[in-house]
Amino acid sequence: MKLLMVITDGFEEVEAIGTLAILRRANLEVDLVSLFDNFATGRYSVRVSEIKKLKEIDYKAYDMLIIPGGPEYAVEEKTPEFLEMVKFFASTNKYIAAICAGPTILGHLGLLENKKYTCFTSMNEDFGGTYIDKYVVVDGKLITGRSCAASIDFALAIVQKILGKDKVEQLKKSIYYEHN
Repeated sequence: MKLLMVITDGFEEVEAIGTLAILRRANLEVDLVSLFDNFATGRYSVRVSEIKKLKEIDYKAYDMLIIPGGPEYAVEEKTPEFLEMVKFFASTNKYIAAICAGPTILGHLGLLENKKYTCFTSMNEDFGGTYIDKYVVVDGKLITGRSCAASIDFALAIVQKILGKDKVEQLKKSIYYEHN
């Protein structure tokens, strides 16, 4: 299974890099791609470089799209190519995982209608679904996380969906994770 995480300037470092690290610990194939350039600078000035641009890859070849939050969501939401990609993943029933501000993009596209979800609490609007005040909510092939504090739980939910509960328990032991 191939996973695609898209970032641009203003990405939330904990949500992107923390999630990426956990997924790679689980030996999942995750490509980190920048929306516009071969680099992206996070909200707190961490720069990720030497990554591919979105237009250099075939996003249709991926099985899951991961959308970290942070101020980057405002740029992504105004980028037609990014929105086209999100709609493709939704219309082809592929996995979508979004955390913090990321789920609001899905909500504005109507993709949270009749779904259970979470997002950064103050960004929740009437998206036509059921907002659940939890760190992580899984509804079918949709995985949403509330905030950067939920990053480990968010990543573990992705791992569980793809590789199962045994792999999650193995990962938890390897990082001494005791939170439920």
